[in-house]
Amino acid sequence: MYAIVEIAGQQFKVEKDRKVYVHRLHSDEGSSVNFDNVLLVDNDGDVKVGAPKVDGASVSAKILKHLKDDKVVVFKKKRRKGYAVKRGHRQYLTQILIENIAF
Repeated sequence: MYAIVEIAGQQFKVEKDRKVYVHRLHSDEGSSVNFDNVLLVDNDGDVKVGAPKVDGASVSAKILKHLKDDKVVVFKKKRRKGYAVKRGHRQYLTQILIENIAF
């Protein structure tokens, strides 16, 4: 059984007892969150597709921890012009554990 759910503006395929990294959520570690924007639910071949979302479906998850992703280095250069810029970025993430998929 799995579901396609929209979390923080992105779509994720989630299954029960799976850990997922999503964009930073504004909740405390250890708290539970519910996601109601479920786009598709597959229960062993019985597929329900929403238009745009499945009515009555929800995904509950527990926030495990907040962390930062690996550094991404952005380097820009124009040859023979003396132009070189190096910047870095680390995305804020939240690790969640999918506890239940209800539909």
